[in-house]
Amino acid sequence: MSKYWSPIVSLLEPYVAGEQPAIPNLVKLNTNENPYGPSPKALEAIRHAATADLRRYPDPTARRLRESIARHNGVAADEVFVGNGSDEVLAFVFASLLKHDAPLLFPDITYSFYPTYAKLYDIETRIIPVREKFDVVIEDYDVPCGAIILPNPNAPTGIGLPLPEIERLLAAHPDQVVVIDEAYIDFGGESAVSLVPHFENLLVVQTFSKSWALAGLRIGFAIGQRPLIEALERMKDSFNSYPLDTLAQAAACAAIDDEAWFEESRGKVMANRATLTRQLQERGFEVLSSQANFVFARLPGRRGAELAAGLRERAVLVRHFAKPRIADFLRISIGTEEECRRLIEAIDGLL
Repeated sequence: MSKYWSPIVSLLEPYVAGEQPAIPNLVKLNTNENPYGPSPKALEAIRHAATADLRRYPDPTARRLRESIARHNGVAADEVFVGNGSDEVLAFVFASLLKHDAPLLFPDITYSFYPTYAKLYDIETRIIPVREKFDVVIEDYDVPCGAIILPNPNAPTGIGLPLPEIERLLAAHPDQVVVIDEAYIDFGGESAVSLVPHFENLLVVQTFSKSWALAGLRIGFAIGQRPLIEALERMKDSFNSYPLDTLAQAAACAAIDDEAWFEESRGKVMANRATLTRQLQERGFEVLSSQANFVFARLPGRRGAELAAGLRERAVLVRHFAKPRIADFLRISIGTEEECRRLIEAIDGLL
Protein backbone atom coordinates (compact mmCIF):
# COMPACT_ATOMS: atom_id res chain seq x y z
CA MET A 1 0.00 0.00 0.00
CA SER A 2 1.06 3.56 -0.65
CA LYS A 3 -0.65 6.88 -0.16
CA TYR A 4 0.15 7.64 -3.80
CA TRP A 5 -1.84 4.71 -5.21
CA SER A 6 -5.16 5.20 -6.94
CA PRO A 7 -7.89 3.27 -5.08
CA ILE A 8 -8.22 0.58 -7.77
CA VAL A 9 -4.61 -0.58 -7.29
CA SER A 10 -5.17 -2.07 -3.85
CA LEU A 11 -8.26 -3.92 -5.06
CA LEU A 12 -6.55 -5.76 -7.91
CA GLU A 13 -5.40 -9.37 -7.84
CA PRO A 14 -2.82 -9.36 -10.65
CA TYR A 15 -2.45 -12.30 -12.99
CA VAL A 16 0.56 -14.48 -12.13
CA ALA A 17 2.51 -15.42 -15.24
CA GLY A 18 4.36 -18.70 -15.60
CA GLU A 19 7.81 -18.81 -14.05
CA GLN A 20 10.81 -18.02 -16.29
CA PRO A 21 13.70 -19.23 -14.11
CA ALA A 22 17.41 -19.45 -14.88
CA ILE A 23 17.97 -23.12 -14.00
CA PRO A 24 20.81 -24.97 -15.78
CA ASN A 25 19.73 -27.73 -18.18
CA LEU A 26 16.07 -26.95 -17.52
CA VAL A 27 13.19 -28.78 -19.19
CA LYS A 28 10.69 -25.93 -19.34
CA LEU A 29 7.14 -27.24 -19.73
CA ASN A 30 5.21 -24.62 -17.75
CA THR A 31 4.23 -21.82 -20.17
CA ASN A 32 2.91 -23.59 -23.30
CA GLU A 33 5.64 -22.28 -25.57
CA ASN A 34 6.26 -23.96 -28.91
CA PRO A 35 9.30 -26.23 -28.45
CA TYR A 36 10.38 -26.10 -32.11
CA GLY A 37 10.91 -22.37 -32.56
CA PRO A 38 9.58 -20.04 -35.24
CA SER A 39 9.66 -20.34 -39.01
CA PRO A 40 13.13 -19.64 -40.48
CA LYS A 41 11.37 -17.19 -42.78
CA ALA A 42 10.19 -15.24 -39.72
CA LEU A 43 13.76 -15.05 -38.40
CA GLU A 44 15.01 -13.85 -41.77
CA ALA A 45 12.25 -11.22 -41.85
CA ILE A 46 13.41 -9.95 -38.45
CA ARG A 47 17.01 -9.69 -39.67
CA HIS A 48 15.90 -7.78 -42.75
CA ALA A 49 13.57 -5.48 -40.81
CA ALA A 50 16.35 -4.72 -38.33
CA THR A 51 18.29 -3.04 -41.14
CA ALA A 52 15.38 -0.67 -41.80
CA ASP A 53 15.12 2.83 -40.42
CA LEU A 54 14.15 1.94 -36.85
CA ARG A 55 14.07 5.59 -35.84
CA ARG A 56 10.69 5.69 -37.62
CA TYR A 57 7.50 4.60 -35.90
CA PRO A 58 5.97 1.33 -37.10
CA ASP A 59 2.81 1.31 -39.20
CA PRO A 60 0.12 2.08 -36.57
CA THR A 61 -2.49 0.16 -38.56
CA ALA A 62 -0.24 -2.89 -39.19
CA ARG A 63 -1.80 -3.00 -42.66
CA ARG A 64 0.45 -5.71 -44.16
CA LEU A 65 0.00 -7.96 -41.15
CA ARG A 66 -3.77 -7.53 -41.10
CA GLU A 67 -3.85 -8.38 -44.80
CA SER A 68 -1.77 -11.52 -44.20
CA ILE A 69 -4.03 -12.62 -41.33
CA ALA A 70 -7.09 -11.88 -43.47
CA ARG A 71 -5.80 -14.02 -46.37
CA HIS A 72 -4.97 -16.89 -44.01
CA ASN A 73 -8.46 -16.82 -42.47
CA GLY A 74 -10.58 -15.90 -45.49
CA VAL A 75 -11.84 -12.58 -44.13
CA ALA A 76 -11.43 -8.90 -45.02
CA ALA A 77 -8.50 -6.92 -43.64
CA ASP A 78 -10.85 -4.46 -41.94
CA GLU A 79 -12.29 -7.41 -39.98
CA VAL A 80 -8.89 -7.96 -38.31
CA PHE A 81 -7.50 -6.19 -35.24
CA VAL A 82 -3.93 -6.69 -34.00
CA GLY A 83 -2.34 -5.97 -30.65
CA ASN A 84 0.63 -6.57 -28.39
CA GLY A 85 -0.10 -10.21 -27.66
CA SER A 86 -3.58 -11.65 -27.23
CA ASP A 87 -3.49 -10.47 -23.60
CA GLU A 88 -3.52 -6.85 -24.75
CA VAL A 89 -6.18 -7.66 -27.33
CA LEU A 90 -8.27 -9.20 -24.55
CA ALA A 91 -7.74 -6.12 -22.39
CA PHE A 92 -9.18 -3.97 -25.17
CA VAL A 93 -12.02 -6.48 -25.61
CA PHE A 94 -12.95 -6.36 -21.92
CA ALA A 95 -12.83 -2.57 -21.85
CA SER A 96 -14.73 -1.90 -25.09
CA LEU A 97 -17.15 -4.80 -25.53
CA LEU A 98 -17.82 -6.74 -22.32
CA LYS A 99 -19.06 -4.20 -19.76
CA HIS A 100 -22.86 -4.01 -19.73
CA ASP A 101 -25.73 -3.79 -17.25
CA ALA A 102 -25.97 -7.60 -17.05
CA PRO A 103 -23.04 -9.79 -15.97
CA LEU A 104 -20.26 -11.23 -18.10
CA LEU A 105 -20.23 -15.05 -18.14
CA PHE A 106 -17.18 -17.31 -18.17
CA PRO A 107 -16.25 -20.72 -16.67
CA ASP A 108 -14.96 -21.22 -13.15
CA ILE A 109 -11.97 -23.17 -14.47
CA THR A 110 -10.53 -21.06 -17.26
CA TYR A 111 -7.83 -18.58 -18.19
CA SER A 112 -7.09 -16.78 -14.92
CA PHE A 113 -6.59 -13.41 -16.61
CA TYR A 114 -10.37 -13.10 -17.10
CA PRO A 115 -11.25 -12.28 -13.48
CA THR A 116 -8.26 -9.93 -13.35
CA TYR A 117 -9.51 -7.94 -16.34
CA ALA A 118 -13.06 -7.98 -15.01
CA LYS A 119 -11.96 -6.41 -11.73
CA LEU A 120 -9.69 -3.92 -13.50
CA TYR A 121 -12.56 -2.66 -15.66
CA ASP A 122 -15.23 -3.04 -12.95
CA ILE A 123 -17.22 -5.60 -14.91
CA GLU A 124 -19.87 -7.60 -13.08
CA THR A 125 -19.36 -11.32 -13.64
CA ARG A 126 -21.23 -14.56 -13.20
CA ILE A 127 -19.06 -17.65 -13.02
CA ILE A 128 -20.44 -20.79 -14.68
CA PRO A 129 -19.01 -24.03 -13.22
CA VAL A 130 -17.68 -26.59 -15.66
CA ARG A 131 -19.17 -30.05 -15.25
CA GLU A 132 -17.73 -32.94 -13.26
CA LYS A 133 -15.52 -34.03 -16.17
CA PHE A 134 -14.37 -30.39 -16.61
CA ASP A 135 -16.32 -29.89 -19.84
CA VAL A 136 -18.14 -26.68 -20.79
CA VAL A 137 -21.84 -27.31 -21.49
CA ILE A 138 -23.58 -24.70 -23.63
CA GLU A 139 -26.93 -25.08 -21.89
CA ASP A 140 -25.35 -23.83 -18.67
CA TYR A 141 -24.95 -20.42 -20.34
CA ASP A 142 -28.66 -20.06 -21.03
CA VAL A 143 -29.01 -17.34 -18.40
CA PRO A 144 -29.41 -13.54 -18.58
CA CYS A 145 -26.08 -11.91 -19.33
CA GLY A 146 -24.38 -8.92 -20.92
CA ALA A 147 -21.65 -10.88 -22.73
CA ILE A 148 -19.84 -14.23 -22.76
CA ILE A 149 -16.18 -15.17 -23.10
CA LEU A 150 -15.01 -18.75 -23.57
CA PRO A 151 -11.57 -20.16 -24.33
CA ASN A 152 -11.75 -22.92 -26.93
CA PRO A 153 -9.91 -25.15 -26.23
CA ASN A 154 -10.29 -24.25 -22.60
CA ALA A 155 -7.31 -23.44 -20.41
CA PRO A 156 -5.94 -25.05 -18.36
CA THR A 157 -7.95 -28.20 -19.17
CA GLY A 158 -7.26 -28.37 -22.92
CA ILE A 159 -10.80 -29.59 -23.59
CA GLY A 160 -12.32 -28.24 -26.80
CA LEU A 161 -15.87 -27.57 -27.94
CA PRO A 162 -16.96 -28.66 -31.43
CA LEU A 163 -17.96 -25.89 -33.82
CA PRO A 164 -21.71 -26.72 -33.79
CA GLU A 165 -21.73 -26.06 -30.02
CA ILE A 166 -20.19 -22.63 -30.54
CA GLU A 167 -22.79 -21.94 -33.21
CA ARG A 168 -25.59 -22.90 -30.81
CA LEU A 169 -24.18 -20.53 -28.19
CA LEU A 170 -24.06 -17.66 -30.68
CA ALA A 171 -27.59 -18.30 -31.89
CA ALA A 172 -28.89 -18.39 -28.32
CA HIS A 173 -27.38 -14.97 -27.51
CA PRO A 174 -27.92 -12.74 -30.56
CA ASP A 175 -27.97 -9.56 -28.47
CA GLN A 176 -24.75 -10.26 -26.56
CA VAL A 177 -21.12 -10.26 -27.66
CA VAL A 178 -19.64 -13.77 -27.55
CA VAL A 179 -15.83 -13.87 -27.48
CA ILE A 180 -14.14 -17.16 -28.37
CA ASP A 181 -10.53 -17.12 -27.18
CA GLU A 182 -8.64 -19.50 -29.48
CA ALA A 183 -5.06 -19.34 -28.22
CA TYR A 184 -4.67 -23.11 -28.75
CA ILE A 185 -7.04 -23.73 -31.66
CA ASP A 186 -4.34 -24.90 -34.10
CA PHE A 187 -3.51 -28.04 -32.11
CA GLY A 188 -6.67 -29.97 -32.95
CA GLY A 189 -9.64 -27.65 -32.60
CA GLU A 190 -11.95 -26.15 -35.23
CA SER A 191 -11.85 -22.36 -35.38
CA ALA A 192 -15.00 -20.28 -35.09
CA VAL A 193 -13.64 -17.81 -37.66
CA SER A 194 -15.81 -19.51 -40.31
CA LEU A 195 -18.87 -18.33 -38.34
CA VAL A 196 -17.89 -14.64 -38.36
CA PRO A 197 -19.82 -13.80 -41.58
CA HIS A 198 -22.98 -15.28 -40.07
CA PHE A 199 -22.90 -13.81 -36.55
CA GLU A 200 -22.44 -10.11 -35.91
CA ASN A 201 -22.02 -10.82 -32.18
CA LEU A 202 -18.95 -13.09 -32.60
CA LEU A 203 -15.36 -12.04 -31.91
CA VAL A 204 -12.55 -14.58 -32.25
CA VAL A 205 -9.19 -13.92 -30.54
CA GLN A 206 -5.97 -15.72 -31.49
CA THR A 207 -2.24 -15.40 -30.90
CA PHE A 208 1.10 -15.92 -32.63
CA SER A 209 2.63 -17.14 -29.35
CA LYS A 210 1.76 -20.84 -29.60
CA SER A 211 1.38 -22.41 -33.04
CA TRP A 212 3.58 -19.78 -34.71
CA ALA A 213 6.20 -19.87 -31.91
CA LEU A 214 6.53 -16.08 -31.61
CA ALA A 215 5.74 -15.66 -27.90
CA GLY A 216 8.75 -13.40 -27.45
CA LEU A 217 7.42 -10.85 -29.95
CA ARG A 218 3.94 -10.48 -28.40
CA ILE A 219 1.50 -10.57 -31.34
CA GLY A 220 -2.21 -11.20 -30.96
CA PHE A 221 -5.25 -10.53 -33.12
CA ALA A 222 -9.02 -10.57 -33.21
CA ILE A 223 -11.42 -11.30 -36.08
CA GLY A 224 -15.01 -10.12 -36.20
CA GLN A 225 -17.46 -8.07 -38.16
CA ARG A 226 -16.56 -4.43 -38.68
CA PRO A 227 -18.52 -2.83 -35.77
CA LEU A 228 -16.73 -4.98 -33.19
CA ILE A 229 -13.33 -4.34 -34.75
CA GLU A 230 -14.01 -0.61 -34.85
CA ALA A 231 -14.69 -0.65 -31.10
CA LEU A 232 -11.28 -2.22 -30.50
CA GLU A 233 -9.58 0.29 -32.80
CA ARG A 234 -11.16 3.20 -30.96
CA MET A 235 -9.96 1.78 -27.66
CA LYS A 236 -6.43 1.14 -28.97
CA ASP A 237 -6.08 4.60 -30.44
CA SER A 238 -7.14 6.09 -27.12
CA PHE A 239 -4.41 4.11 -25.36
CA ASN A 240 -1.45 3.37 -27.67
CA SER A 241 -1.46 3.94 -31.42
CA TYR A 242 1.70 1.84 -31.96
CA PRO A 243 1.23 -1.48 -30.12
CA LEU A 244 3.20 -3.65 -32.57
CA ASP A 245 6.79 -2.79 -33.41
CA THR A 246 8.38 -3.06 -36.85
CA LEU A 247 10.17 -6.36 -36.14
CA ALA A 248 7.05 -8.05 -34.79
CA GLN A 249 4.98 -7.02 -37.81
CA ALA A 250 7.60 -8.29 -40.24
CA ALA A 251 8.07 -11.63 -38.45
CA ALA A 252 4.35 -12.31 -38.15
CA CYS A 253 3.77 -11.63 -41.85
CA ALA A 254 6.51 -14.09 -42.79
CA ALA A 255 5.39 -16.73 -40.29
CA ILE A 256 1.75 -16.79 -41.32
CA ASP A 257 2.72 -17.16 -44.97
CA ASP A 258 4.96 -20.18 -44.25
CA GLU A 259 2.22 -22.78 -44.39
CA ALA A 260 4.56 -25.77 -44.78
CA TRP A 261 6.49 -24.91 -41.60
CA PHE A 262 3.24 -24.26 -39.72
CA GLU A 263 1.78 -27.68 -40.60
CA GLU A 264 5.01 -29.51 -39.77
CA SER A 265 5.47 -27.76 -36.43
CA ARG A 266 1.96 -28.24 -35.12
CA GLY A 267 1.93 -31.82 -36.41
CA LYS A 268 5.01 -32.66 -34.31
CA VAL A 269 3.43 -31.07 -31.22
CA MET A 270 0.23 -33.09 -31.65
CA ALA A 271 2.20 -36.32 -32.18
CA ASN A 272 4.23 -35.68 -29.03
CA ARG A 273 1.01 -34.94 -27.14
CA ALA A 274 -0.43 -38.33 -28.10
CA THR A 275 2.74 -40.13 -27.04
CA LEU A 276 3.03 -38.24 -23.74
CA THR A 277 -0.65 -38.85 -22.95
CA ARG A 278 -0.17 -42.60 -23.43
CA GLN A 279 3.00 -42.66 -21.31
CA LEU A 280 1.35 -40.76 -18.46
CA GLN A 281 -1.69 -43.05 -18.54
CA GLU A 282 0.59 -46.09 -18.40
CA ARG A 283 1.92 -44.67 -15.12
CA GLY A 284 -1.54 -44.28 -13.61
CA PHE A 285 -2.23 -40.63 -14.47
CA GLU A 286 -5.67 -39.38 -15.36
CA VAL A 287 -5.16 -37.19 -18.46
CA LEU A 288 -7.95 -34.99 -19.77
CA SER A 289 -8.57 -35.12 -23.51
CA SER A 290 -6.58 -32.19 -24.93
CA GLN A 291 -6.80 -30.20 -28.14
CA ALA A 292 -4.08 -27.81 -26.98
CA ASN A 293 -0.27 -27.85 -26.84
CA PHE A 294 -0.40 -29.11 -23.26
CA VAL A 295 -2.03 -31.84 -21.20
CA PHE A 296 -3.81 -31.52 -17.87
CA ALA A 297 -3.16 -34.53 -15.68
CA ARG A 298 -3.28 -35.82 -12.13
CA LEU A 299 -2.03 -38.91 -10.35
CA PRO A 300 -4.65 -40.27 -7.94
CA GLY A 301 -3.34 -40.39 -4.41
CA ARG A 302 -0.59 -37.81 -5.00
CA ARG A 303 -0.82 -34.07 -4.39
CA GLY A 304 -0.23 -31.87 -7.40
CA ALA A 305 1.96 -29.44 -5.47
CA GLU A 306 4.15 -32.31 -4.25
CA LEU A 307 4.62 -33.65 -7.80
CA ALA A 308 5.38 -30.20 -9.21
CA ALA A 309 7.97 -29.56 -6.50
CA GLY A 310 9.57 -32.95 -7.04
CA LEU A 311 9.84 -32.37 -10.78
CA ARG A 312 11.35 -28.94 -10.20
CA GLU A 313 14.06 -30.51 -8.06
CA ARG A 314 14.86 -32.62 -11.14
CA ALA A 315 15.04 -29.51 -13.37
CA VAL A 316 11.66 -30.16 -14.99
CA LEU A 317 9.23 -27.27 -14.73
CA VAL A 318 5.44 -27.75 -15.08
CA ARG A 319 2.53 -25.51 -14.06
CA HIS A 320 0.55 -26.11 -10.89
CA PHE A 321 -2.57 -24.14 -9.92
CA ALA A 322 -3.44 -24.14 -6.21
CA LYS A 323 -7.13 -23.62 -6.90
CA PRO A 324 -10.33 -25.45 -5.94
CA ARG A 325 -11.18 -28.53 -8.04
CA ILE A 326 -7.82 -28.59 -9.87
CA ALA A 327 -5.21 -28.43 -7.08
CA ASP A 328 -4.02 -31.98 -7.79
CA PHE A 329 -3.60 -31.42 -11.54
CA LEU A 330 -0.46 -30.46 -13.41
CA ARG A 331 -0.55 -28.56 -16.68
CA ILE A 332 2.29 -29.93 -18.76
CA SER A 333 3.32 -28.16 -21.95
CA ILE A 334 4.21 -30.40 -24.87
CA GLY A 335 7.96 -30.30 -25.46
CA THR A 336 10.29 -31.89 -27.96
CA GLU A 337 10.70 -35.66 -27.99
CA GLU A 338 13.79 -35.28 -25.79
CA GLU A 339 12.06 -32.95 -23.33
CA CYS A 340 9.12 -35.31 -22.99
CA ARG A 341 11.54 -38.20 -22.43
CA ARG A 342 13.25 -36.31 -19.62
CA LEU A 343 9.87 -35.50 -18.08
CA ILE A 344 8.92 -39.18 -18.02
CA GLU A 345 12.30 -40.09 -16.51
CA ALA A 346 11.75 -37.50 -13.78
CA ILE A 347 8.26 -38.83 -13.06
CA ASP A 348 9.61 -42.38 -12.86
CA GLY A 349 12.16 -41.12 -10.36
CA LEU A 350 9.38 -39.67 -8.22
CA LEU A 351 7.25 -42.80 -8.38
